[in-house]
Amino acid sequence: MTIKDLPAALRPREKLLAHGAASLRDAELLALLLRTGVKGTGVLQLATRLLEDFGGVAGLLNADADALRRVKGLGPAKRAELAAVLELARRSMAGGLRQRQLFDSPARVKEYLRIELGVHEHEVFAVLFLDAQHQLIEMEVMFRGTLTQTSVYPREVVKRALGRNAAAVAFAHNHPSGAAEPSRADEFLTQTLKSALALVDIRVLDHFVVGRSDVVSFAERGLL
Repeated sequence: MTIKDLPAALRPREKLLAHGAASLRDAELLALLLRTGVKGTGVLQLATRLLEDFGGVAGLLNADADALRRVKGLGPAKRAELAAVLELARRSMAGGLRQRQLFDSPARVKEYLRIELGVHEHEVFAVLFLDAQHQLIEMEVMFRGTLTQTSVYPREVVKRALGRNAAAVAFAHNHPSGAAEPSRADEFLTQTLKSALALVDIRVLDHFVVGRSDVVSFAERGLL
């Protein structure tokens, strides 16, 4: 069944105009972006298949260029639109975080990190630099590693924090396996970085472990 075959009230565009974007399922929103399907596959079917293949909206929008090129029906224009939507979401979330104390909205921080880090195929380690009011100055991915290990250098973290005049920091890294459970190595690294930063009077507020669908906070677990 194509979108034209659906009753008017069930068509994504009409539903959005009548009830708002929040009333649409992920596949319906994606179908509006894609606009057309491919031969033998309607746009809603294509959208549903893409979400299943890439593990949801975040997985699709964060998919690398090679993965998207292999999808029949996703030409350069559609790939560019998906990239633009993701970048707008990132900028909106980052802007919101910069306008308030970072930990006023833990759920928003976690969602931002999940979108930014959750679908990397290799492990990455990011630092969120915060001012004295715990507002976000900048988030930077400082280290990249293999699928199993990342080398993180405390001296570089301290130097970068001082260069940004940060009063506090939070860390975030992903687990490419998908599981967000902190490891003993994660705990040891956090304490090492915390001790190094304490020497220059910079607080460590949290360390987030980002999985495919979940984000775990060290502070919430009492690990700091």
